[in-house]
Amino acid sequence: MHKLLIFTLLTLAHSNMNAQESGVLIDNLKSLRVEMDGQWDSDPVGQLGSGHFVEISFDDLQHNYVRYTYHITHCNADWTPSDLLESDYMEGFNGSRIENYEPSMNTTMLYNHYTLRFPNDDVKLKVSGNYQVQIFEDGDDEPVAQVCFSMVEQRVGIEIGVTSNTDIDTYDTHQQVSATINFSGYSVNRPEAELKPIILQNRRWDNRVEDIRPNFVQTKALEFNHNRQLIFPAGNEYRRFEILDEYVPTMRVESMQFHQPLYHAYIMTDEPRINYIYDQDQNGRYYVRNGNNVDNDTESDYFITHFRLESPELTGGNLYLFGDFTNHRFVEDYQMEYNLMEHAYELSLPLKQGSYNYMYLFVPEGETIAQTAPTEGDFYQTENEYAVYVYHRPFGERYDHLVGYNKVKYLGNQ
Repeated sequence: MHKLLIFTLLTLAHSNMNAQESGVLIDNLKSLRVEMDGQWDSDPVGQLGSGHFVEISFDDLQHNYVRYTYHITHCNADWTPSDLLESDYMEGFNGSRIENYEPSMNTTMLYNHYTLRFPNDDVKLKVSGNYQVQIFEDGDDEPVAQVCFSMVEQRVGIEIGVTSNTDIDTYDTHQQVSATINFSGYSVNRPEAELKPIILQNRRWDNRVEDIRPNFVQTKALEFNHNRQLIFPAGNEYRRFEILDEYVPTMRVESMQFHQPLYHAYIMTDEPRINYIYDQDQNGRYYVRNGNNVDNDTESDYFITHFRLESPELTGGNLYLFGDFTNHRFVEDYQMEYNLMEHAYELSLPLKQGSYNYMYLFVPEGETIAQTAPTEGDFYQTENEYAVYVYHRPFGERYDHLVGYNKVKYLGNQ
């Protein structure tokens, strides 16, 4: 009966994922994370080589032990599978089990916490580039989750600049990125053809910029300046809240209530933002922890968390809750539902105790790039992170090497 009640509350719809997306495909898996070298706020990019590691973790709300296996695929810059054999990109064997798991303790929502680390006794990654890890229930052919990350061998230098004085407006609603790729000391025969930069804002893949032509080609450098492709809507700072205590409302929590069998957290009602609002956000990240900050992975409970945005109904598209905890996916799980009687968008979903960043993003019908303007606004002062990935495909090679990665935080008026 307890399990039936939980799964009635947790029934959400899923869809197939894009190749570069991390996410879960069944309802009972939650809090899927990928961390580099044990850093909770790291980007999904690791350094290839001795001493560095990738850790994947997730919770299974079935609570009883399930044998999960994983399969690693090496991918090109566009996240299609590369032409490498398994023996080319990894030592060991695909299909190994995830052996490391712990049951939750002192929680109303029972779960098992699974972790997987590379390298391990079964697998060692050998080459740079993009990696897709699919997780399976032992014996099944369909994945239950997918994790995407990249491994870099730093061969080129990357300088990044950001300005709000853009080629389309000045100190208004956009930010423009410039970049210089310096490959001095690294052999590149045809830099314009062989080097492929991809630029991301706050780890978002929906509005990534790729297939960029350099403005200037030097002997040992490519320059991307005053490039209209590299103008991004600036957005606004992420909204924040904390759900740390089952009894006491914490940051931006209006109330905590217990409805058998689970706790419910009601986030303060939001409104569309018409002005820039400064806040020390973490650009979309979240950190799992409980009020005592003890055994966070296994003693942090799950609360049914209720979001509410008072707003006129937005037509011609859908509104989504967005942040790292949604894996940056625009799927039904995170789609806000409009309540005509309340004149507000609403959504409830189970979240593990912790500190969260979030936004409401609008996706017009037939489009794949989300918009900040209808709900968050676009303001030049916004502090954003911009990351540049540089891939290299030498003539005759069978895969894209990731030879450069760098990021910068634009500090707005500071």
